[in-house]
Amino acid sequence: MNRFAKLLLTTAFVAQTGFAAAQTLVVSEWGYTPDQTDELVNAPFEAEHGVEIIVETGNNPDRLNKMAVRGGVDVILLTDAFSQQGIDRDVFGTIDAAELSNLSQLTEAAQRPQGDFGPAYAVGRYGIIYDSAKVEPITSWSDLWREDLAGQIAMPGFNTSSGPMTVLVAASRVGVDAYADPDAAFASLAELSPNIVKTYNTGSELVNLFSTGEITVGALQDFAVPAILAAVPTARWAPLDEGNFAIYNTLNIAADTPNRDLAIKYIDFRISAAVQQAMALAVGDGPTNTTVALPEGEYPFASTPDQINSLISVDYSQLLAVRDDWATRWNDVFGQ
Repeated sequence: MNRFAKLLLTTAFVAQTGFAAAQTLVVSEWGYTPDQTDELVNAPFEAEHGVEIIVETGNNPDRLNKMAVRGGVDVILLTDAFSQQGIDRDVFGTIDAAELSNLSQLTEAAQRPQGDFGPAYAVGRYGIIYDSAKVEPITSWSDLWREDLAGQIAMPGFNTSSGPMTVLVAASRVGVDAYADPDAAFASLAELSPNIVKTYNTGSELVNLFSTGEITVGALQDFAVPAILAAVPTARWAPLDEGNFAIYNTLNIAADTPNRDLAIKYIDFRISAAVQQAMALAVGDGPTNTTVALPEGEYPFASTPDQINSLISVDYSQLLAVRDDWATRWNDVFGQ
Protein backbone atom coordinates (compact mmCIF):
# COMPACT_ATOMS: atom_id res chain seq x y z
CA MET A 1 0.00 0.00 0.00
CA ASN A 2 1.47 3.39 -0.93
CA ARG A 3 1.85 6.27 1.49
CA PHE A 4 -1.11 8.26 0.15
CA ALA A 5 -3.47 5.30 0.43
CA LYS A 6 -2.33 4.59 3.98
CA LEU A 7 -2.92 8.20 4.95
CA LEU A 8 -6.45 8.09 3.48
CA LEU A 9 -7.28 4.95 5.45
CA THR A 10 -5.87 6.47 8.62
CA THR A 11 -7.96 9.61 8.13
CA ALA A 12 -11.09 7.54 7.54
CA PHE A 13 -10.43 5.49 10.66
CA VAL A 14 -10.07 8.58 12.83
CA ALA A 15 -13.25 10.12 11.38
CA GLN A 16 -15.31 6.98 12.03
CA THR A 17 -13.97 6.01 15.45
CA GLY A 18 -12.91 9.26 17.03
CA PHE A 19 -9.62 7.73 18.12
CA ALA A 20 -6.38 9.54 17.38
CA ALA A 21 -4.21 7.82 14.82
CA ALA A 22 -0.78 6.55 15.75
CA GLN A 23 2.07 8.91 14.99
CA THR A 24 3.67 8.16 11.64
CA LEU A 25 7.32 8.27 10.62
CA VAL A 26 8.15 8.41 6.90
CA VAL A 27 11.39 6.61 6.03
CA SER A 28 12.88 6.83 2.54
CA GLU A 29 15.10 3.91 1.48
CA TRP A 30 15.99 1.62 -1.42
CA GLY A 31 13.57 -1.22 -0.71
CA TYR A 32 16.08 -3.97 -1.55
CA THR A 33 15.11 -6.25 1.36
CA PRO A 34 11.65 -5.15 2.48
CA ASP A 35 10.63 -8.30 4.34
CA GLN A 36 13.79 -8.50 6.44
CA THR A 37 13.84 -4.76 7.13
CA ASP A 38 10.22 -4.83 8.25
CA GLU A 39 10.72 -7.86 10.49
CA LEU A 40 14.06 -6.90 12.06
CA VAL A 41 13.92 -3.10 12.10
CA ASN A 42 10.60 -1.40 11.45
CA ALA A 43 8.14 -3.71 13.22
CA PRO A 44 10.16 -3.80 16.48
CA PHE A 45 10.54 -0.01 16.41
CA GLU A 46 6.82 0.46 15.78
CA ALA A 47 5.98 -1.83 18.69
CA GLU A 48 8.41 -0.13 21.05
CA HIS A 49 7.29 3.42 20.28
CA GLY A 50 3.64 2.94 19.30
CA VAL A 51 4.13 4.48 15.86
CA GLU A 52 3.55 3.55 12.24
CA ILE A 53 6.45 3.60 9.79
CA ILE A 54 5.62 4.47 6.19
CA VAL A 55 8.36 3.40 3.78
CA GLU A 56 9.05 5.16 0.49
CA THR A 57 11.41 3.39 -1.90
CA GLY A 58 13.51 4.22 -4.94
CA ASN A 59 17.06 4.90 -6.05
CA ASN A 60 19.36 7.46 -4.47
CA PRO A 61 18.94 10.45 -6.83
CA ASP A 62 15.18 10.12 -7.28
CA ARG A 63 14.50 9.88 -3.56
CA LEU A 64 16.82 12.76 -2.73
CA ASN A 65 15.19 14.98 -5.36
CA LYS A 66 11.69 14.12 -4.13
CA MET A 67 12.70 14.95 -0.57
CA ALA A 68 14.25 18.26 -1.63
CA VAL A 69 11.32 19.34 -3.82
CA ARG A 70 8.27 17.80 -2.16
CA GLY A 71 9.31 17.11 1.42
CA GLY A 72 7.18 14.73 3.46
CA VAL A 73 10.10 12.53 4.56
CA ASP A 74 11.41 12.28 8.12
CA VAL A 75 14.43 9.97 7.71
CA ILE A 76 16.34 9.13 4.54
CA LEU A 77 18.84 6.37 3.85
CA LEU A 78 21.43 7.20 1.17
CA THR A 79 24.92 6.21 0.17
CA ASP A 80 27.47 8.79 1.24
CA ALA A 81 27.94 10.17 -2.28
CA PHE A 82 24.28 11.22 -2.34
CA SER A 83 23.99 12.26 1.30
CA GLN A 84 26.78 14.76 0.61
CA GLN A 85 24.61 16.16 -2.18
CA GLY A 86 21.74 16.48 0.28
CA ILE A 87 23.98 18.34 2.70
CA ASP A 88 25.10 20.70 -0.05
CA ARG A 89 21.44 21.36 -0.91
CA ASP A 90 20.52 22.11 2.74
CA VAL A 91 17.99 19.28 2.79
CA PHE A 92 19.11 17.67 6.08
CA GLY A 93 19.08 18.75 9.68
CA THR A 94 22.15 18.47 11.88
CA ILE A 95 22.37 15.95 14.72
CA ASP A 96 24.20 16.51 18.00
CA ALA A 97 26.36 13.54 18.95
CA ALA A 98 24.83 13.54 22.43
CA GLU A 99 21.41 12.75 20.94
CA LEU A 100 22.52 9.27 19.81
CA SER A 101 23.27 6.91 22.67
CA ASN A 102 24.78 4.29 20.35
CA LEU A 103 26.98 6.66 18.33
CA SER A 104 30.17 6.06 20.33
CA GLN A 105 29.95 2.33 19.53
CA LEU A 106 30.46 2.97 15.81
CA THR A 107 33.82 3.01 14.07
CA GLU A 108 35.31 6.49 14.05
CA ALA A 109 34.70 6.93 10.33
CA ALA A 110 31.04 5.92 10.67
CA GLN A 111 30.22 8.22 13.59
CA ARG A 112 30.49 11.52 11.73
CA PRO A 113 31.22 10.65 8.10
CA GLN A 114 30.03 14.06 6.88
CA GLY A 115 30.39 16.44 9.78
CA ASP A 116 27.42 17.28 11.99
CA PHE A 117 24.99 15.18 10.02
CA GLY A 118 23.82 11.58 10.27
CA PRO A 119 25.93 8.49 10.98
CA ALA A 120 26.64 5.49 8.78
CA TYR A 121 24.70 2.37 9.75
CA ALA A 122 26.32 0.05 7.20
CA VAL A 123 29.48 -0.07 5.14
CA GLY A 124 30.00 -1.66 1.75
CA ARG A 125 33.03 -2.22 -0.43
CA TYR A 126 33.66 -1.33 -4.05
CA GLY A 127 35.74 -4.09 -5.55
CA ILE A 128 35.94 -6.79 -8.21
CA ILE A 129 34.31 -10.18 -8.62
CA TYR A 130 35.30 -12.69 -11.30
CA ASP A 131 34.39 -16.18 -12.51
CA SER A 132 37.32 -18.31 -11.36
CA ALA A 133 36.36 -21.07 -13.83
CA LYS A 134 36.93 -18.76 -16.80
CA VAL A 135 39.39 -16.09 -15.67
CA GLU A 136 42.89 -16.13 -14.21
CA PRO A 137 42.97 -14.74 -10.64
CA ILE A 138 42.54 -10.99 -10.25
CA THR A 139 44.70 -9.41 -7.54
CA SER A 140 44.89 -5.72 -8.52
CA TRP A 141 42.66 -2.99 -9.85
CA SER A 142 45.06 -2.70 -12.79
CA ASP A 143 44.11 -6.24 -13.83
CA LEU A 144 40.92 -4.77 -15.29
CA TRP A 145 43.11 -3.51 -18.15
CA ARG A 146 44.46 -7.00 -18.99
CA GLU A 147 44.25 -7.91 -22.67
CA ASP A 148 42.73 -11.32 -21.91
CA LEU A 149 39.68 -9.55 -20.44
CA ALA A 150 38.68 -7.77 -23.65
CA GLY A 151 34.88 -7.65 -23.91
CA GLN A 152 34.38 -9.43 -20.59
CA ILE A 153 33.83 -6.74 -17.94
CA ALA A 154 30.87 -4.76 -16.61
CA MET A 155 31.31 -1.77 -14.35
CA PRO A 156 28.95 0.73 -12.73
CA GLY A 157 27.78 3.76 -14.68
CA PHE A 158 28.99 7.20 -13.70
CA ASN A 159 25.76 8.26 -11.99
CA THR A 160 25.83 5.37 -9.52
CA SER A 161 27.41 5.61 -6.07
CA SER A 162 30.59 3.83 -7.12
CA GLY A 163 30.95 4.91 -10.76
CA PRO A 164 33.25 7.89 -10.12
CA MET A 165 35.56 5.68 -8.06
CA THR A 166 36.60 3.98 -11.29
CA VAL A 167 38.06 7.32 -12.37
CA LEU A 168 40.21 7.31 -9.22
CA VAL A 169 41.32 3.76 -10.07
CA ALA A 170 42.24 4.78 -13.62
CA ALA A 171 44.25 7.73 -12.33
CA SER A 172 46.11 5.61 -9.78
CA ARG A 173 47.03 3.15 -12.52
CA VAL A 174 49.09 5.82 -14.30
CA GLY A 175 50.36 7.49 -11.13
CA VAL A 176 48.39 10.74 -11.23
CA ASP A 177 45.87 12.56 -9.06
CA ALA A 178 42.51 12.44 -10.84
CA TYR A 179 41.55 15.87 -9.50
CA ALA A 180 44.81 17.51 -10.55
CA ASP A 181 45.20 15.76 -13.91
CA PRO A 182 41.83 14.59 -15.25
CA ASP A 183 43.23 14.42 -18.79
CA ALA A 184 45.60 11.62 -17.80
CA ALA A 185 42.96 9.91 -15.65
CA PHE A 186 40.43 9.74 -18.48
CA ALA A 187 43.08 8.76 -21.02
CA SER A 188 43.75 5.77 -18.77
CA LEU A 189 40.02 5.09 -18.53
CA ALA A 190 39.75 5.19 -22.33
CA GLU A 191 42.32 2.39 -22.49
CA LEU A 192 39.91 0.29 -20.42
CA SER A 193 37.02 0.82 -22.83
CA PRO A 194 37.71 -2.24 -25.07
CA ASN A 195 37.31 -4.51 -22.06
CA ILE A 196 33.91 -3.10 -21.04
CA VAL A 197 30.76 -4.86 -22.24
CA LYS A 198 28.38 -2.64 -20.31
CA THR A 199 28.20 0.10 -17.73
CA TYR A 200 25.27 -0.86 -15.51
CA ASN A 201 23.03 1.12 -13.17
CA THR A 202 21.62 -1.54 -10.84
CA GLY A 203 22.97 -4.59 -9.07
CA SER A 204 20.31 -6.75 -10.71
CA GLU A 205 21.71 -5.83 -14.14
CA LEU A 206 25.13 -7.10 -13.08
CA VAL A 207 23.69 -10.32 -11.69
CA ASN A 208 21.89 -10.95 -14.98
CA LEU A 209 25.05 -10.31 -17.00
CA PHE A 210 26.93 -12.87 -14.91
CA SER A 211 24.16 -15.46 -14.92
CA THR A 212 23.79 -15.32 -18.72
CA GLY A 213 27.54 -15.58 -19.27
CA GLU A 214 27.79 -12.20 -20.99
CA ILE A 215 30.58 -11.18 -18.62
CA THR A 216 33.17 -12.93 -16.46
CA VAL A 217 34.32 -9.92 -14.43
CA GLY A 218 32.43 -7.17 -12.65
CA ALA A 219 33.42 -4.09 -10.71
CA LEU A 220 30.75 -3.77 -8.03
CA GLN A 221 29.51 -2.94 -4.57
CA ASP A 222 29.61 -6.03 -2.41
CA PHE A 223 25.88 -6.05 -1.65
CA ALA A 224 25.44 -7.84 -5.00
CA VAL A 225 27.94 -10.61 -4.19
CA PRO A 226 25.48 -13.11 -2.62
CA ALA A 227 23.17 -12.98 -5.65
CA ILE A 228 26.09 -13.46 -8.04
CA LEU A 229 27.43 -16.40 -6.02
CA ALA A 230 23.98 -17.98 -6.14
CA ALA A 231 23.92 -17.63 -9.94
CA VAL A 232 27.61 -18.44 -10.55
CA PRO A 233 29.06 -20.61 -7.74
CA THR A 234 32.57 -20.31 -9.21
CA ALA A 235 32.56 -16.51 -8.80
CA ARG A 236 35.17 -15.12 -6.42
CA TRP A 237 35.64 -11.78 -4.67
CA ALA A 238 39.11 -10.51 -5.63
CA PRO A 239 41.61 -9.65 -2.86
CA LEU A 240 43.09 -6.47 -4.32
CA ASP A 241 46.61 -5.30 -3.50
CA GLU A 242 45.50 -1.67 -3.39
CA GLY A 243 42.44 -2.41 -1.26
CA ASN A 244 38.73 -1.67 -1.69
CA PHE A 245 36.85 1.61 -1.56
CA ALA A 246 34.43 2.24 1.30
CA ILE A 247 30.79 3.06 0.54
CA TYR A 248 28.83 4.10 3.60
CA ASN A 249 25.05 3.91 3.92
CA THR A 250 24.00 6.92 5.94
CA LEU A 251 20.94 7.96 7.95
CA ASN A 252 19.81 11.59 7.92
CA ILE A 253 16.84 13.58 9.17
CA ALA A 254 14.94 16.10 7.08
CA ALA A 255 15.65 19.70 7.98
CA ASP A 256 11.90 20.37 8.16
CA THR A 257 10.68 17.16 9.82
CA PRO A 258 7.91 17.71 12.37
CA ASN A 259 8.91 14.40 13.98
CA ARG A 260 12.51 15.19 14.86
CA ASP A 261 12.60 13.42 18.24
CA LEU A 262 11.12 10.24 16.78
CA ALA A 263 13.46 10.41 13.78
CA ILE A 264 16.46 10.64 16.11
CA LYS A 265 15.22 7.60 18.03
CA TYR A 266 14.87 5.67 14.77
CA ILE A 267 18.42 6.48 13.74
CA ASP A 268 19.73 5.48 17.17
CA PHE A 269 17.81 2.21 16.90
CA ARG A 270 19.28 1.40 13.48
CA ILE A 271 22.86 1.91 14.65
CA SER A 272 22.40 -0.30 17.71
CA ALA A 273 24.42 -3.50 17.95
CA ALA A 274 21.34 -5.73 18.05
CA VAL A 275 19.83 -4.32 14.85
CA GLN A 276 23.14 -4.22 12.99
CA GLN A 277 23.95 -7.81 13.91
CA ALA A 278 20.51 -9.01 12.81
CA MET A 279 20.74 -7.17 9.48
CA ALA A 280 24.31 -8.34 8.84
CA LEU A 281 23.28 -11.97 9.19
CA ALA A 282 19.97 -11.57 7.34
CA VAL A 283 20.88 -9.37 4.36
CA GLY A 284 24.65 -8.80 4.46
CA ASP A 285 24.78 -5.21 5.71
CA GLY A 286 28.38 -4.60 6.79
CA PRO A 287 28.09 -3.52 10.45
CA THR A 288 29.63 -0.25 11.60
CA ASN A 289 28.94 -0.91 15.30
CA THR A 290 32.19 -2.19 16.82
CA THR A 291 30.36 -4.21 19.49
CA VAL A 292 28.68 -6.48 16.93
CA ALA A 293 30.07 -9.99 17.39
CA LEU A 294 29.35 -12.17 14.38
CA PRO A 295 29.97 -15.93 14.47
CA GLU A 296 33.37 -16.89 13.10
CA GLY A 297 33.36 -17.41 9.35
CA GLU A 298 33.80 -15.79 5.97
CA TYR A 299 31.31 -13.08 5.07
CA PRO A 300 30.64 -11.33 1.74
CA PHE A 301 31.09 -7.94 3.44
CA ALA A 302 33.55 -6.12 5.70
CA SER A 303 32.67 -7.83 8.97
CA THR A 304 35.25 -6.52 11.47
CA PRO A 305 36.46 -3.04 12.52
CA ASP A 306 39.94 -3.84 11.16
CA GLN A 307 38.50 -4.69 7.75
CA ILE A 308 36.41 -1.53 7.74
CA ASN A 309 39.31 0.69 8.81
CA SER A 310 41.43 -0.67 5.95
CA LEU A 311 38.99 0.55 3.30
CA ILE A 312 39.83 3.54 1.08
CA SER A 313 37.71 6.61 1.85
CA VAL A 314 36.54 9.12 -0.75
CA ASP A 315 36.28 12.89 -0.18
CA TYR A 316 32.86 13.52 -1.69
CA SER A 317 32.99 17.28 -1.27
CA GLN A 318 36.06 17.22 -3.54
CA LEU A 319 34.47 14.76 -5.95
CA LEU A 320 31.20 16.66 -6.27
CA ALA A 321 33.10 19.82 -7.18
CA VAL A 322 34.35 18.14 -10.38
CA ARG A 323 31.40 15.84 -11.00
CA ASP A 324 29.92 17.72 -13.98
CA ASP A 325 33.27 17.88 -15.76
CA TRP A 326 33.95 14.21 -15.08
CA ALA A 327 30.47 13.24 -16.30
CA THR A 328 31.14 14.95 -19.64
CA ARG A 329 34.53 13.26 -19.95
CA TRP A 330 33.00 9.89 -19.01
CA ASN A 331 30.34 10.22 -21.70
CA ASP A 332 33.02 11.05 -24.25
CA VAL A 333 34.75 7.75 -23.40
CA PHE A 334 31.72 5.48 -23.17
CA GLY A 335 29.35 7.26 -25.56
CA GLN A 336 26.53 7.77 -23.07
